[in-house]
Amino acid sequence: MKIKLLIFISFLCFGCSKVQPRRPIDPVPCSSILKETIENSIRLNALEDEKILTIIQQDSTKSYQVSPNGFWYTYLHKNETATATPKIGDVVSIQYNITNLQGVVIYSKDDMGIKTYTVDKEDFITAIQVGIKLMKIGETITFVIPS
Repeated sequence: MKIKLLIFISFLCFGCSKVQPRRPIDPVPCSSILKETIENSIRLNALEDEKILTIIQQDSTKSYQVSPNGFWYTYLHKNETATATPKIGDVVSIQYNITNLQGVVIYSKDDMGIKTYTVDKEDFITAIQVGIKLMKIGETITFVIPS
């Protein structure tokens, strides 16, 4: 009986206490963090665009075009006789290298082999998805894609 009474008293004493939520010591408003992140992204994109434009200007042997999607491209080999470009659902086979802005190969076409891609039906690098639709059979294009 004493044990039941002791348990009952402990429920009465501790059961009604209200837990106070912890508050941050120095809260930073989310909007200021978001604003700072946006400003940093804009600054980094501008620096990257400057580097890309410098590289393009230094390459006097090629004529680069800017796409409405925000990347640059130049034809290394253009097929003047072909007229058809890939359409949604077409299956294309491609080989590609991925390099950094200094031209150092990150992923080699020899290592990756031939990739089969269904146009606009598979996830792939967005700029290449758009770029493939610019190409004709047998063409080779260099895409300069900002991060």
